[in-house]
Amino acid sequence: MDYKGWRAQRMSNRWVQLIVVPQNGGRLMQVIFAGHPYLFVNPKLEGKYLRPSQSQWFNYGGDKLWLLPEGNDDEEHWAGNSDLLDDGPYAFRKVSEGEHCEAELTGPADPRTGIQFQRTIRLDADSPGIHFRATMKNITGHTVEWSMQFVSQYDTSAPGTPSQINTDFHTFAPVNPASSYLNRYHVRFGPAENPAASVREDGLFALRYVHMAAELWLDSTAGWLAVVDGSSKYGMVERFQFEHSRIYPGKASVIFWTNGPEVKLSADGEATMSSGGDGVPYYVEAEINSPLCRLRPGEFCNLETDWFPTRVEGEFHGVTDAGIVVRPLRATRLESGKIKLSGAFGVFFPGRLVAHLYNEHGAPVDIVPVKDVDPVELVGLETEIAPSEKTARISLHLEDWNGLDRGSLQEGRVGSQENH
Repeated sequence: MDYKGWRAQRMSNRWVQLIVVPQNGGRLMQVIFAGHPYLFVNPKLEGKYLRPSQSQWFNYGGDKLWLLPEGNDDEEHWAGNSDLLDDGPYAFRKVSEGEHCEAELTGPADPRTGIQFQRTIRLDADSPGIHFRATMKNITGHTVEWSMQFVSQYDTSAPGTPSQINTDFHTFAPVNPASSYLNRYHVRFGPAENPAASVREDGLFALRYVHMAAELWLDSTAGWLAVVDGSSKYGMVERFQFEHSRIYPGKASVIFWTNGPEVKLSADGEATMSSGGDGVPYYVEAEINSPLCRLRPGEFCNLETDWFPTRVEGEFHGVTDAGIVVRPLRATRLESGKIKLSGAFGVFFPGRLVAHLYNEHGAPVDIVPVKDVDPVELVGLETEIAPSEKTARISLHLEDWNGLDRGSLQEGRVGSQENH
């Protein structure tokens, strides 16, 4: 297909469209869920392809693969800019179509780093979940060591108004309770005192998008990050498998970058901020890192991630296997003997919610159907169920339409109206 002047490939199911531009660094240029586009696409470079250059960076936008550690200290650091890895043409191959829609992207061999990237992107027919596998191969005759990154640029301009900032755009990730960083996150670039970044009492690192350049590192072990757009009410969860026994570059498994003007210090010690305007577009980068891979000639390592688009609101209370907790589950016993369930959730799979009921001894009592759900709609619960026995605890599960239990959205004890 043609996408904004680029020769592109489209993968889709009933929920999601993925737009891939192989020539421009094998980028996943856009993700569209229920009509909502998530990723930043640079309007100044739409439809263009510029040959790789070590002297400048052509930021097309979208989602791509990068290397860590970055820098120009020696050959064991990736200098970045628009080199073969970032901007080289990738070969596109359709792997399968039908029940599973899968594509393979193979990049050029890069003699500078000794790396060749390949990744597959898969959509299933029964959900909006997107599955990625990235492969990093050593194409040299000697040992190399690198970490690879998934780098996703999310559009943080106001919905429908690209020239204005979205003031209700947030990213989240769980902090490591035993973090190696002083504040449980590390400011790699930008001001150390940044009011847009905080660690909440519930253990979540929260970052509100502001138009200022900052890079924040997390040694998070939970295996997920979330992007929450309170203005459009769309969100995305990116999942990965944290490997406890391996070393991450700078100890960071997750990195967030807020794009904007940069604070700089002159040789005379005067602080200045670079100009903003359309030269510094609105976007935030969500980055997932692999552990460092020490590869002998011909060896490779993989990094797998899963994305789940869903609906959200401004409130956010975490991620489970089945979805996002927007407003926590509350279960209240009524005088009639029924139990009132309330809360709000974004779900990852279409299907139905079922309540697993347990008595005060933890023994299962019953399983009660609650509500049919779909990822394109925020799930608001205001319903009553009639348990067959005395129930002390409820776990709200999501079963997909194949009958597969996708896990619990949230679990909690049943309280009385007085306690509630």
